[in-house]
This record gives sequence, C-alpha cells and structure tokens, in this order.
Amino acid sequence: MTERPLILASNDDGVDADGLRTLREALEPFADVFVVAPEFEQSAKSHAISLHSTLRHHRYSSHIHSIEGTPADCVYVALYRKDLLPRWPDLVVSGINHGANLASDVHYSGTVAAAREAALRGIPAIAYSLLPGGSMELAGTFAATIAKRVLAASRPAGQPAFLNVNIPPGIPNGMRATKLGVRIYREGVDVRTDPRGREYYWMGGPNEIEHVPLAGSDTEAADDGFVSVTPLRLEMTQLDHMALAELLSQKVDP
Repeated sequence: MTERPLILASNDDGVDADGLRTLREALEPFADVFVVAPEFEQSAKSHAISLHSTLRHHRYSSHIHSIEGTPADCVYVALYRKDLLPRWPDLVVSGINHGANLASDVHYSGTVAAAREAALRGIPAIAYSLLPGGSMELAGTFAATIAKRVLAASRPAGQPAFLNVNIPPGIPNGMRATKLGVRIYREGVDVRTDPRGREYYWMGGPNEIEHVPLAGSDTEAADDGFVSVTPLRLEMTQLDHMALAELLSQKVDP
C-alpha cells in the first residue's frame, strides 16, 4: 500500500481560525494532516522568529498543536521536534488566510512566512489566502486541488515549489499562473491619546487599496475573478550584480 502524503499545516490567524480548519478538512481525504499553528493571531509578523523568548506548546490532539510564537516558529518547531511529526513532511501549507496576500503583502505576511520557512529547508510549500467576500468552502476546494498537483509534480533537487495562492471573492473563473503585482496603500500613522493622557501611535492609513494595472499579475487575476498562483523564489539577489561590482570598483576620492 502506498504511504499517504504527510502535510504540515500552519497559519498566522491562530490555531482556532476557520481558514485553518477548512484547509485541514480539505486535505484530510488524501493526506495525513498535522497542524502546528500559533496559539494567538500573528498577522503581519513576516518571518520573525523567537530567539530570545520561550515557546509554550499546547497539544489539542495527536494531530493538532499550537505554539505560543510566530508562524515561522511553528514550522521550525514542528520540523525539529520528533514528538510533533512522525516524519519529514511531503508538503507544508499555510492558511487559509482571512484576507489577501497580494503583491508586496508577501514581505509582511506571516502566512507566507510559514510557507517560506519550509521552502528554506527544501520542502514544497503553499500559502493560501482568501480575499474579503470569498467563499471559504470554495477556497478549500482550490487549496486541495493545488496541493494534489504540487505533490504529484516532480522538481529538480534543491528547488522546492513555493507558491502564493489568492482566492478571489465570488465564484472563481479559474486559476492563473501569475507574478507579483503592485498594491498602493493609503499609508499613515495616527497619533492618539490613551485614557491616562499619554500619546501613542497607530500604524496604517485608511482601508483603501489601489491595484496598479500590470498584465499577468496576481492583482490583475484577483480583480478579474481568478485564483492567482504565484511562484515565489528564495534567491533574492538582484540580477544586475555586475553593474554593482563595477560601481564598487570605482576609485573613491578622499
């Protein structure tokens, strides 16, 4: 009998989030799913890891655990604690996030960071996000379809799949392979006063987001009602490094 795939699931919305439950239930018919997720919401924590604080572990069942840490903490701990996973996972999934992770969101997203933590260790990984107004049930269906295809695909050694998936509102028109788009936020920092008269800052401007038109982008796909599937890469070096080398070789006057 062929061994069922082992999938590690995490997120940044917390172990009790509906999106994580939906994702787990969508994958369980064809895989053994183990959950190691943050005890509390950890949205926008990016790839933070807790090097100087304790990480409390809570066991809900043999397959569901939480860590009082970040999404990246959860994946790291799961991979290197043999009491949490019976073996190295075939796939790591993160989400389904409650809200989009499009364009530059991937740099801030804890959802994406959980997947990235696995990809850094050579494990195929997928981050799933659902835009406001979308169907969580449909998101689970697409999540399962993409996971099955990633598990079945072959890739060169050392090049794990690392995908960022966004499911639009309504009934999706299908799926598109995309690149990262451009989102413009109305940035700002509010200065407010607490009940004791002390000032504090509240980051983030009005909830108004503009998508810059960009053919083939994840933002275009979302606006057109398609599921965007964006392959991300771990190699972040600017390709024009030879031009930089030439710049650094120039003589600097004292």
